[in-house]
Amino acid sequence: MTNHIRELRKAKGYRQQDLAQLLGVSRQTIIAIENNRYNPTLELAMRLARCLQTTVEALFELEE
Repeated sequence: MTNHIRELRKAKGYRQQDLAQLLGVSRQTIIAIENNRYNPTLELAMRLARCLQTTVEALFELEE
């Protein structure tokens, strides 16, 4: 699974630390998600989408 979190985060002007604080997670968690080393839970994915004003489907793509 790939994601577009880094691009959307930067477009909103958020630093990794800013997004982490909004979500109540560590900056390391944001780094791991952006680098495709960690797939977030559904709850966290939904919170990410809400913070970035998009949908979960727009954040993540399944690789075929």
